[in-house]
Formats: sequence, C-alpha cells, structure tokens
Amino acid sequence: MTLHTAPRIPDPDAFYEALMEAHRALPAEESRRLDARLVLLLANQIGDQAVLMAAIAAARAAADRP
Repeated sequence: MTLHTAPRIPDPDAFYEALMEAHRALPAEESRRLDARLVLLLANQIGDQAVLMAAIAAARAAADRP
C-alpha cells in the first residue's frame, strides 16, 4: 500500500465543515483529545503500519518546513 497525498475526498469542503463543527465550543484540551481519537480511529481504519509510518514522517516534514 502507498501513502496517497493527492486529494481523494469527494467533497473536501463538507468534510472540513463537519470536522470544524465537531470542534465547535470544545475547550482547547477536549479539542486536542478529539483530534487524537480521530487520528487513532483513522489509523486503525488504514491498518497498514508502513503507510501510517510514512504519514507520520510526511506530517512531521511539513511541520518542520518554514
């Protein structure tokens, strides 16, 4: 399996809206917990350790860029 980085979500605006709605009115700490739970659920759905490690590396590389 390969890490896909090109957009694949049929309606990304609707997804983003739903994600923001899930965070609405949550205190910062609970919002971070929601993100962590979502990441773990999606990682379990993917289920491929190599893809998950590649995703972690890609996300970290993006965070390290100025």
